[in-house]
Amino acid sequence: MADHTPQTPASAAPGTAGPATAAPAPGTAEAPGVLPAVTLDDIHGAQKLLSGVSRSTVLEGSRFLSGLVGSPVHFKCENLQRTGSFKIRGAYVRIAGLSQEERSSGVVAASAGNHAQGVALAASLLGVHSTVFMPEGAPLPKVAATRDYGAEVRLHGQVVDETLAAAQQYAQETGAVFIHPFDHRDIIAGQGTVGLEILEQCPEVRTIVVGIGGGGLAAGIAVAVKAVRPDVRIVGVQAAGAAAYPPSLAAGRPVAIESPATMADGIKVGRPGDVPFGIIGELVDEVRTVSEDALSSALLLCLERAKMVVEPAGASPVAALLSEPGAFQGPVVAVLSGGNVDPLLMQRILRHGMAAGGRYLSLRLRLTDRPGALATLLGVLSGMDANVLDVQHVRTDPRLGITEAEVELHLETQGPEHCTEVGTALREAGYTVIP
Repeated sequence: MADHTPQTPASAAPGTAGPATAAPAPGTAEAPGVLPAVTLDDIHGAQKLLSGVSRSTVLEGSRFLSGLVGSPVHFKCENLQRTGSFKIRGAYVRIAGLSQEERSSGVVAASAGNHAQGVALAASLLGVHSTVFMPEGAPLPKVAATRDYGAEVRLHGQVVDETLAAAQQYAQETGAVFIHPFDHRDIIAGQGTVGLEILEQCPEVRTIVVGIGGGGLAAGIAVAVKAVRPDVRIVGVQAAGAAAYPPSLAAGRPVAIESPATMADGIKVGRPGDVPFGIIGELVDEVRTVSEDALSSALLLCLERAKMVVEPAGASPVAALLSEPGAFQGPVVAVLSGGNVDPLLMQRILRHGMAAGGRYLSLRLRLTDRPGALATLLGVLSGMDANVLDVQHVRTDPRLGITEAEVELHLETQGPEHCTEVGTALREAGYTVIP
């Protein structure tokens, strides 16, 4: 696991994003090269604005993780938030800050899921027309939900970058206000209300672990929490295949990475946002990365042990805790940032998680092609209490001898030790297990 621990300049006051700068009026675009401060007062204002709009989501304890870490671990359940993620908070504050003239032109956003739904609902609640661009391959449930929340959905591009360019072009042509998913002070202020709720619900908290994509949520939480409790450690988590923050923090500026790749599409961002980057560099204590195996194992744990449906990005803090439980001082609050996961993706991730946890074993082996050979093989597996999920029997392959057959098996097992025992039993029975 990689980590980065930025040093906080002595001149940085808790709750600020750096040297005092003149902040633009709410709803206006950020001036190039200017890093506007996001303050605790901004976040308190956002909390008042969100009263009756967003939910104060529950804090749930995790006995399993508490035992693993050695101190209390709680989940901040933003997967139970309206639209299924924290995004409604920032989107509503951003759109509410627009002038009547800006609202009359509507708003536009680009997103593969959570931000799309947050903007759609926020705009509908505020009586503003919204247009949301989504990639052509976006999961159908997310497209349908975005439409149901009131947005006009336009499918464009194969990747988010193409979708983003189309949305920005639409904004230029129509005058609609582009609602960025993370790179705006109003967005960050709205997301920061999660931090205020954590302090209210768990005043004894020592560590907060939160996933990072562009950085809006982590930045908002850091501003809110550090202004009140500078002793609380804030740990950001990125997927190893889409970790733009560690090299950016090392370089002292946002650095784009090429072709970010992870199952956690909610944090698959190739470049940190300019505004959250400055805040995270000063106020977030550490940024860690987690593997795809850890993400899938974390999602499986949330489902089985906590009865929580969480998307991979939302499970990233749990993945960090599972990967190195001794690195976190408790009480710990892990932010489950969202629960919008496509059922087909969920199926694949759960299988991946079972494999990573030693509970799902795929193997190929060769046997003599004669009547009853497959039944004999299945008898060996039955004696090992391995549940056969799928069997593929291949007889015609140039790699095989005339009397040989190859079998691919997918088994449900009881853990890593059981996987080893199954492999040993097959070899002792005379089967050739192919790597």
